[in-house]
Amino acid sequence: MSTQHSPALDLDPVRTLPELLRWRVARSPDAEAYREHDDTRGWVSWTWRDFGDRVERCAAALDVLAPARGARIAILLPNGLDAVTLDQAALARGCVPLPMHALDNPLSIAYILADSGAELLVTQTEAQWQAIAGCGALPATLRQVVIRERDEGAPAAAGGPERLSLAQWLARGHAAAPAAVEPPHEDDLAALVYTSGTTGKPKGVMLSHRNVMANVKAVLARIAPRPDDVFLSFLPLSHTFERTAGYYLPIAAGSTVAFARSTQHLPEDLKTVRPTVLISVPRIYERVFVKLQTMLEGSALKKRLFETAQSVGWRRFCREQKLPVPGSVPAAWDALVWPLLARRVSAPLQAQFGGRLRLAVSGGAALSAPIARCFLGLGLPIVQGYGMTESTPVISCNTPEDNDPATVGRPLDGVEVCIGDNRELLVRGANVMRGYWNRPEDTARALEGGWLHTGDQASLDGGRIRIVGRVKEIIVTATGEKIAPTDLEMAIVADPLFESAWAFGDNRPFIACIVVLAAGPWERLARSLGLDPADPASLQAHAAREAALVRIRAATAAFPHYAQPRAVCLTTEPWTIESTMITPTLKLKRNNLESRYGEQVEALYRR
Repeated sequence: MSTQHSPALDLDPVRTLPELLRWRVARSPDAEAYREHDDTRGWVSWTWRDFGDRVERCAAALDVLAPARGARIAILLPNGLDAVTLDQAALARGCVPLPMHALDNPLSIAYILADSGAELLVTQTEAQWQAIAGCGALPATLRQVVIRERDEGAPAAAGGPERLSLAQWLARGHAAAPAAVEPPHEDDLAALVYTSGTTGKPKGVMLSHRNVMANVKAVLARIAPRPDDVFLSFLPLSHTFERTAGYYLPIAAGSTVAFARSTQHLPEDLKTVRPTVLISVPRIYERVFVKLQTMLEGSALKKRLFETAQSVGWRRFCREQKLPVPGSVPAAWDALVWPLLARRVSAPLQAQFGGRLRLAVSGGAALSAPIARCFLGLGLPIVQGYGMTESTPVISCNTPEDNDPATVGRPLDGVEVCIGDNRELLVRGANVMRGYWNRPEDTARALEGGWLHTGDQASLDGGRIRIVGRVKEIIVTATGEKIAPTDLEMAIVADPLFESAWAFGDNRPFIACIVVLAAGPWERLARSLGLDPADPASLQAHAAREAALVRIRAATAAFPHYAQPRAVCLTTEPWTIESTMITPTLKLKRNNLESRYGEQVEALYRR
């Protein structure tokens, strides 16, 4: 058997990320490493040898700047070959990558640049840089700005950091003499990742090479991707989940990573690339689920067939995983009817994901029970994991062979967990961060007693972790009732009418919510009520609000009566990363929503 395809991956001697890349290039130089779409050439591939050469050329350009050891190199690019090349070049020269979300707003970017003291910024367009510079408060440390799409004939700027196109910057490195640079050590920083933050300003999480390599090795042992696997990368590389599971892990496994063009192109890219491994957040599965529900509307026969396939498949899944099997239908009957249902229902669903997924990982937030039951019942191999930026990020995960979707799986090897005060999950291990950048008090609180305080409430069930709520993210109504808003919101958006939902009611007499309506379902509902869906006034109509509440009550029927929203505000304004209403992993930014909709919230409680 060739070394390239050997399943025995001995990473024990590898201590840093540059060592990991050198190890991979030496092990399988001619295997496909990356695939990216070019508007003129279509999908283009690079081998590991190609990628290693690109990293060296980029590192040579970095040498011309001669950044200090440990200098922060800010990368503000969409997922793609340039982003990972710059990341690896920075690591190879003992610098610290500062990954930022390409769609983040200029104020947030300017804050992160200033807080981190970045020396170099690489960004996409001149307009993007001008928007950032216009925010002021840029650090004096920022010496150079490299603009990927800058016109090379553009005049030099007067004052401020030097500006170059990416081609100009790389050409400087090509002409320079090689520099002797000490490689990083395992306790040096491998990234400064700013938490997207659902509340307050983001904090810079300091992750060392030891942290990252410990997590990569533990995930590799649990999930075991293969050299013939193809990952489709679309979550932002500014998020630690994608960095570890969708970027560094494939290097360790020798797998191929194809970079999706955008989330808008994701359905098409899934069918073209046909990935075998998908790293995703629940919102992507929720969108597919809502699309399925919409397609079933108006056809009782299709809906009955879909529900039957889901029920049969779920029972088969429960038997395979030795979980409680609902109902009393004999296994023999399910085995008899499943082949037909698989062809009619399961296969078309799996084709939406490319048709050859062997592993779909869901992380970043909880996957709702109805969606897990639907997709697992129809044969999509979803495994749920759990983690946070501060733990690099993976703490636990299920596997296809050991999968209880009501839990987030078992802790990874080398990761210790226990339950602290107020049922808070505490974590300890080599994957736990060094702390927060320039925030000693926050670091002391987060790592009190030598354990990472996750802020999540959990229970340990037969070695598995079950997340039951948030320590802080709990609504306490004026009557003393406690409700976890995330669970409520997930139940609401399972209805295809609702694109997004925000539930609130802290110190209020009852729970209320604001929902973003999906365009197609809203149009149909409005017309059925005799309303004009294009008229903003229709959103305020009593009939529209009551119809929405009826559907919200149906979606939340399993919740206690005090947890069910009693008032609703309707909007068609989407909540996006750019509008700062959601984080890059599609979690709600509750403080921002409260600022944006403060008047509407007050109005709901005056009615």
